[in-house]
Amino acid sequence: MLTLRPATPSDIPLILAYVGELALYEKAPEKAVATADDMRRAIFGEPPCAWVVLAEWEGRPAGFALWFYAFSTWEGRPALYLEDLFVRPEFRGHGIGKALLKRLAAIAVEKGCTRYTWAVLDWNQPSIDFYERLGAKVMREWLHCRVEGEALARLAED
Repeated sequence: MLTLRPATPSDIPLILAYVGELALYEKAPEKAVATADDMRRAIFGEPPCAWVVLAEWEGRPAGFALWFYAFSTWEGRPALYLEDLFVRPEFRGHGIGKALLKRLAAIAVEKGCTRYTWAVLDWNQPSIDFYERLGAKVMREWLHCRVEGEALARLAED
């Protein structure tokens, strides 16, 4: 019933659809501005900077996970960072999200990663509860910092 597979270049429109659906769920659809060319370069460029695994339920597109590698200076080894995980509402409750998380955990172990991390919105209690049931620790003492847009351009100025 469930199939997990790596994305191929022909999956770019589906990946963009998932990103748009996730952005809508996270109440920020206007922030999803990636193009097909952006995704093609990121996922299938040389070298790639992100990877995607797709979930299909009974042959129908059900969800995806997109990740990249970070690095732990303290441990001197790579870390896997899950950027996006999304399962379409009509496919939830079938273990697809858990299967995607487990697949990425296996990849992290295979690649010698010391950790597997991701962020969750503070209002998304169902997801927080789900992640904690799987053994994830919500790192409430760590706050994400972001510089973007005009602030990024100003910071980059000489």
